[in-house]
Amino acid sequence: MVSLLSLWLPILLVTLACFIASSVIWMASPMHKHDYKDPGDKEGPIRDMLRAQSLQPGVYYVPWCAGAKAKDPEAQARMKAGPWAMLTVIPGAPNMGTMLGAWAGHLLIVSVLVAYIASVSRGPGAGFAGVFQVTTTAALLAHAGYAMPMCIWHGQPWSQLPGRLVDGVIYAVITGAIFGALWPAAATVTG
Repeated sequence: MVSLLSLWLPILLVTLACFIASSVIWMASPMHKHDYKDPGDKEGPIRDMLRAQSLQPGVYYVPWCAGAKAKDPEAQARMKAGPWAMLTVIPGAPNMGTMLGAWAGHLLIVSVLVAYIASVSRGPGAGFAGVFQVTTTAALLAHAGYAMPMCIWHGQPWSQLPGRLVDGVIYAVITGAIFGALWPAAATVTG
């Protein structure tokens, strides 16, 4: 077993490298340029409707047909007729500083958990390939594991799935390469 504290450097480097990679992917590559749609001339009426309804922050599903309403013939008719939508109302204007800070925190948590998995499954002085295998697999599950459920359950377009999976693979390979390259030698092991 490798001490989790002895992995502090790869944990921080993975966090930083994945943060930089995600910035490049989202700002410089065309991969996610069409993930979000411009409502065009419908933006005004949509904003007016949201303002008039004073919806609390949350995720709304329409037409609503759950619980007691599920047996209501009118609700069933609305469900058949559509249109269908999931609407996310956020509590305020997006704050990129706060969001990027939260993203960095998420990447740090993933890096620590990947380090933990590797620390209990690979011994000191383990070779690059063995460490790469474990850390890349764990990171892939963390970064891409929810991509398909987002399409299945949350209405994300299936066209976004490949991009989300590519993101996950990139972050996973970065993670595996850094942990593999900086894995502690047998002399630095405790316990």
